[in-house]
Amino acid sequence: MRTMGVANRLDLTLRMVQGADRIAVSELAQRLGVSEMTVRRDLDALERQGLVRRVHGGAVATRPREEGGGFAAREHWQAATKDRLGAAVAALVAPGSHVLLDAGTTTVHVAGHLADRAPLTVAVLSLQAAAHLADRPGIDLLVVGGRSRPGERSLVGPLALRTLESLAFDCFVMSIGGVHSEQGWSEFSLDDAAVKQAGLAQAARAIAVADATKLGVRAFSQVAPLGAVDAFVTDTAAEDPATHPGGPETLKAMREAGVDVVLA
Repeated sequence: MRTMGVANRLDLTLRMVQGADRIAVSELAQRLGVSEMTVRRDLDALERQGLVRRVHGGAVATRPREEGGGFAAREHWQAATKDRLGAAVAALVAPGSHVLLDAGTTTVHVAGHLADRAPLTVAVLSLQAAAHLADRPGIDLLVVGGRSRPGERSLVGPLALRTLESLAFDCFVMSIGGVHSEQGWSEFSLDDAAVKQAGLAQAARAIAVADATKLGVRAFSQVAPLGAVDAFVTDTAAEDPATHPGGPETLKAMREAGVDVVLA
């Protein structure tokens, strides 16, 4: 295995821990191609973030659930991967576009890269994304009205829906709680699902983005079938059944539904 940066190695370590009920230090070292001492240091770092729990000879996952962890609990999780995805999504946005940017930890990273695609008009569905884009040269920023969900700071509710229905977008960049080969795109929150449905209806093109842990997941509220999205950006680990058992099947179903899959 080629040498990888520390942040990316932590990302992959966390995925392997999460994908098993319990995983040994020796197995992680073998699969990552690093020493057991390095694995122990990485597990210590993940434990300090509250993402794993060390047990004798290995670790188990303690990742917060999407529906209960809140933005602050998730924003640093897999940050290196999410930043890579953010850059890949921004590269698909044409300068001069009117963009609707969804809420979520990954789309905050998209916001950080959109300034490179200026000039753009960007309407945001989260207060965090608004903070990243405020006063950026070439970005005409619109903050969609609505109620801020406690803990998430995503903008939802009737006011947000009415605002979206009055606008038209070239592109909707959509985050997602889960995507499944049969259920399609889904969310843990009914409010977030409703806003995403409105965004899909008002955009000429939709780009979904999520790290590979979301593949094969059935969340509470269905947003849309797979074919409602034009492109999906995720990380290359999605093709690895060892770390993401639902990944390859979900990607295959997406491609059959006409979705352009981009692995970053």
